[in-house]
Amino acid sequence: MRYILTYIDNALKSCYAAAELESVKKALCLELLGISSVTYYSKEALTPDPERERKLETALNRLAQGEPLQYIIGSTPFCGLSFRVDSRVLIPRPETAELVEWITEDAGASGSLLDIGTGSGCIAVTLAHNLPHWKVQGWDISEGALEVARENSRLNGTDVEFNKADILNVTVTDCYFDVIVSNPPYVMESEKEQMENRVLDFEPHSALFVPDSDPLMFYRAIAEFGNRVLNKGGRLYFEINPLEAEALKEMLSDAGYHDIELRKDIFGKQRMIKAKL
Repeated sequence: MRYILTYIDNALKSCYAAAELESVKKALCLELLGISSVTYYSKEALTPDPERERKLETALNRLAQGEPLQYIIGSTPFCGLSFRVDSRVLIPRPETAELVEWITEDAGASGSLLDIGTGSGCIAVTLAHNLPHWKVQGWDISEGALEVARENSRLNGTDVEFNKADILNVTVTDCYFDVIVSNPPYVMESEKEQMENRVLDFEPHSALFVPDSDPLMFYRAIAEFGNRVLNKGGRLYFEINPLEAEALKEMLSDAGYHDIELRKDIFGKQRMIKAKL
């Protein structure tokens, strides 16, 4: 065990800060290699295992190239559940968990909810888990993302209906909802230079970026769609770009929404917004 930890240290010490490296080592050992927590913390000796050594070597090479740990392990925790992730979907963020908590706090005993741009399904599946009497749907334009989302619904024992849909081109639906939630693409192209390479090089750009010329394009489309399909008193919830918080608030007001509330994330940034119809 000591040898494995030293080997990981030497391979990755130039890639991670000390504190982050500790969490990477733990995840590799416990989740990828299947080493028990007792063995990990006691640093007991391990019997040589060629398959385990092969998996570790492959993982270290991928990590050294900047690939996110979550893609290499193949899963990530989110709101107390475990979600499969790969390069077809974004890795769920802590800020998104705060949005889920807000919706859960506001929800009544039952209702209908749509998650637009569902990706891994982390929002839809978690809400279906937290709100068992709600009917939950998730939409995405990517069939690959929908495959991941359906698998995550199955693994977490929920019954979410996932469908392929492009919110920029949806014209007709026979469904009505009490809540619409979305974490749409909202990072402007001009912000790319501020982002980590492990995000730029590996996570799907179609789920991240919008043109600087129209950063609210998805929010506007969803707000207009909500006007047609939200039940009276229905609510929109968005994860947002803090740079566009006030512009989004104004746009929602112009679109007929009221009781608009911005909320900061754990980092003190305006990251979420709620609006009622």
